[in-house]
Amino acid sequence: MTAPALVPNRVALLLALFLLGAAFALPFLGFAPNRLLSGKPIPLAAALAAPWGWALLLPGAVLLAAPFLRPSRAALAASVAAGALFAAGLVGLAGEHAARLAADASPAARASFGSGFWVMLAAALLAMADAMRRLGLGAAARLAVGAAVAGLIALELVAGRLDQLSILKEYANRRDVFADALLRHGVLVLAALLPTLLVGVPLGVLAQRSARVGRLVFPVLNIVQTIPSIALFGLLMAPLAALAALLPGYGISGVGPVPAVIALTVYSLLPIVRNTAVGLDGVPDSVRQAARGMGMTPRQILLRVEAPLALPVFLSGLRITLVQAVGLAAVAALIGAGGLGSIMFQGLFANALDLVLLGAVPVILFAVATDALLTVAIALATRSTGWPTGRSAV
Repeated sequence: MTAPALVPNRVALLLALFLLGAAFALPFLGFAPNRLLSGKPIPLAAALAAPWGWALLLPGAVLLAAPFLRPSRAALAASVAAGALFAAGLVGLAGEHAARLAADASPAARASFGSGFWVMLAAALLAMADAMRRLGLGAAARLAVGAAVAGLIALELVAGRLDQLSILKEYANRRDVFADALLRHGVLVLAALLPTLLVGVPLGVLAQRSARVGRLVFPVLNIVQTIPSIALFGLLMAPLAALAALLPGYGISGVGPVPAVIALTVYSLLPIVRNTAVGLDGVPDSVRQAARGMGMTPRQILLRVEAPLALPVFLSGLRITLVQAVGLAAVAALIGAGGLGSIMFQGLFANALDLVLLGAVPVILFAVATDALLTVAIALATRSTGWPTGRSAV
């Protein structure tokens, strides 16, 4: 008989060690006289002196004890709750201590997140995700837990508890610019998605129907994926500038949103084309033959039989496409396309880290939210069809 392991969950142990090491060895916050100077490190112990700061120790203790607990449903549920409360509490504690530091400093002073904050936040969220996986929670339940964490942080934000953090001060100074950049970022992604679907879905159908088309299309799309994004943006500038000279009244330009949308579309084609083809290819011939026996035309078979069964795989490709486009749209700011990337690069050029974060954090949240929503959609589509084909082909 095999003896029980001393540490039932080694993943949780590794995350607990990261959490503990960051709490003692890395700065929780950085406090600087202004946005350009390096901040003085503030340890977590100093922040825990807040009136409710020590309450953070309870969920922290659960996360540290989780690796040594027997993996029962109650223990895993406690780990999920502890990870959620610790993550939300950590953000609130940072805002609370930033307010205390700002009370005795000049208006130009900045309190920013330290490396310890980011490591502890990541460790708590990863521990929460690992516990949810071990619990066997579905996509909708995982989305609900993530939404609960986001809701707790949003309540702290609305209540003004985070206003003295440097990233929020940068937001206050650029509120209108930020709103325009966020809208432009979403428009770039959606503007690239429409031609991607209009071109990619028919190409995927043709590639599934004809092996010759597949041998022609997929190598080209694979090569496109190897081209660095900034290089592709640059390659499009010259021909589009020449086209703009020939057609001056059509709004075409070598810089701006047009080359950005074209590049994003080209990059987004491979997941859509491949997953469309693989999804259709996964439909058994017996199903098609039964549909033909019922008198369906090829078009009816495609739309009423094949497409619903291939939907989970197609949605997996759509998930990859959208998450990829959200990230690449940030790079498009280098050619004047705007979006959240413009805020990021302003921060890089000004050596202002919190301005970089003001652009980067929404991009990350945008991508994570997109991934989570489409993961739920894939699960629902798989359940409705009863067809276990929700795995991506890319």
